[in-house]
Parts: sequence; C-alpha cells; structure tokens
Amino acid sequence: MRYAFSTLGVPGMPVGEVVRLAAGAGFGGVELRAHPEEQVHPRIGLRERATVREQFAEAGVEILAVSGYARVAAAHDERGEEELAAELTELVVLASDLGAQFVRVFPGGGDRPVGEADADAARHLAAVAPFAAERDVRVLLETHDSHPRGADAARVLGPVGHRNIGALWDVLHPWLAGEEPVDTYAGLAPYLGFVQVKDVASTEDTAPLPLGAGTVPLADCIGALARAQWDGWLCWEYEKRWYPRAADLPGLLSSGREYLERLVASATP
Repeated sequence: MRYAFSTLGVPGMPVGEVVRLAAGAGFGGVELRAHPEEQVHPRIGLRERATVREQFAEAGVEILAVSGYARVAAAHDERGEEELAAELTELVVLASDLGAQFVRVFPGGGDRPVGEADADAARHLAAVAPFAAERDVRVLLETHDSHPRGADAARVLGPVGHRNIGALWDVLHPWLAGEEPVDTYAGLAPYLGFVQVKDVASTEDTAPLPLGAGTVPLADCIGALARAQWDGWLCWEYEKRWYPRAADLPGLLSSGREYLERLVASATP
C-alpha cells in the first residue's frame, strides 16, 4: 500500500511547504483540500496549476486527489442543479490539470428520504462520469454524513455503474454508524478508489489523535484490505482545520506513516 496525507491537517500551509513536508516524512502522495482558504482550488489559473504540478513532480510526490465540497445527494432547485454540475466539472478539470487521480465529493443528503437522496446522488454522478472519463479522473463519493456506511454508498454507486465513479472509504464514519470494517470493505470493494485513515478517542470524542492513539479499528480496516490484496493509497486525514487545538500534524507524520507500515506488514498474508 502507499501513503498520503490530506492538507486538511495543515490548514493554510503554502504548497512548497506541503511538498517538502511530504517528501521529508516519507509520504508518496498528498490529498489537496480544494477550498478558497487554501492555495489550490478551482478558481486558480492555468499558470498556478502548472506551477503546483511542477512542484510536486520535482519532489517525486503525487497529487493523489482534489477534495471538494460538492454535495451530490442534497436537494437542489433548478439553479442549484446548474451550480452543482458546474462545481463537479470544475473539480474534474482541476484534478486533471494537476495530474490527480481522484476528486472527492460528499453525499450531503441531510434528512431527505433515502430513496430521493440516493436517486439524486446517482443522477449527478452519472452525469459527470463521461467528462471524468475524458479527463482520466475518478470522482469518489466519500462515506460521510447522510451516507456513512459502505452499504449506503453502494446503493448509489451500483446504479451508476461507471468506472470513473467510485468510493472513498473514510474509516471513521462507517465505524461511527456501527458498520464493521469487513462489511464496509465488502460493500465498497467494486468501487474503491482510496482510503482515508484517522484516529479518535471514542465515538463521542472525535477530535483527531495520532494514529494508533485512539479507538478507531484501523488494524481491522487494513486487515480487510490486505486479505483482499488491495494495494492502493492510505491517506491520513487529520482534521486540524476543524479542531485547531489538536496537536500540529507535521511532527506526527513520520511516526504515523511508520504505524501504518507496521499494520500493513502484520496484516499482509
């Protein structure tokens, strides 16, 4: 398996520093939070995109994903539908320009009836799929909010049935929803793009902790992947942006990667 981290853990850090941090801590990839608070987002120009891509390439670090905030299962009026379609297109273009494999999107279905939320999510993802294929990008629905379990994401992804639409397994949310890692993997296996790992103290206290310091069943998650001989990316999403009092990520990165390597080694048949 390969190792990356998300810039959600280093909010506002300049791209050059992110690249140096990844290379110095032994991470082969970075997931870029695509938000106007950050240096990389859909509104930056072609020259800026080329510079970012070059900085990563020179260091031998991959841009794994562009993580947007589009909510494909949310209710939209006609104008909202147009804005969502444009947002998805912009994220795919940004990922393509940067050489990233993936775009992350959220469900965002809220308390809508499940059938309506699923149908809208599938429709929106199916609509962007041909363009994503043209750009050689996969759009991934994260296990999050209204669709936290693998079973929830699979209800959407199965009907879409397109190789450029897949799943992002955030290991926290299925666990919070009571789904066992082996079941999450089984639901997501046909669609899985990459996996976000993280650790927290408990289901009630979800402030980020160093990997291995909490109670998220990381060994079980990685065990499910290893038994299936899955060899993709594990990306540490440390939610420093939402928990500013959490310890700073840079000093934790190397030990976090080493912890993941040990879990992978012990789980590999």
